[in-house]
Amino acid sequence: MRETKISVAIADDHLIVVNGLKAMLAKRSELHILFDAANGEELLEALTVHQPHVLLLDIQMPGLSGAELCRKVHKNYPDVRIVILTSHDDSHLVRLMMRNGAAGYLLKNTGMAELLTAIESVMEGNQFMDDQIKKNLVHEALTGQRISRYEIPLTRREQEILRLIASEASNQDIADKLSISLRTVETHRFNITHKLDVKNTAGLVKEAIKRGLID
Repeated sequence: MRETKISVAIADDHLIVVNGLKAMLAKRSELHILFDAANGEELLEALTVHQPHVLLLDIQMPGLSGAELCRKVHKNYPDVRIVILTSHDDSHLVRLMMRNGAAGYLLKNTGMAELLTAIESVMEGNQFMDDQIKKNLVHEALTGQRISRYEIPLTRREQEILRLIASEASNQDIADKLSISLRTVETHRFNITHKLDVKNTAGLVKEAIKRGLID
């Protein structure tokens, strides 16, 4: 039997989701809700004080992109097991989040049993993925075709930067216009290209037009 409780933190900007998760997890005596956060800034601030064993992380919150937030948390707090809990099942996004330090990836329609299995699995040092995610990855590996029921989310800032890229603005131009650092622009650009699964600016603009993200 585990001697100490598993502490869990929840990062999600939808109160109904947070309350639902709290209600589910509160039924388990081996779990303890450490804190919840509604955006990346709140999460990073809370982590400076308390580090949970497991972080349930949504990837579409205000502010920092999910990929960048996951990377920051994993880099600064490597002992925190990050489990992505999202509505987005795109295989490329799954791989991106796992590369950025996530230990698990679940869809928000998951049940209590699977959520508990995921928490226990990552606590044992393993990776855990939703069964549908596994099927999507196998399908892509065998056919080269991606399956997704949802569009990959771009944050408001990423959408803004995407439009500036399409207008042929350089990274420095974008940094100056938005009053952000060049490094921040480069990070956003990296996340956008990975979310849209492209390799260069031409491919980025072409894919963005195809998806109706820009005119």
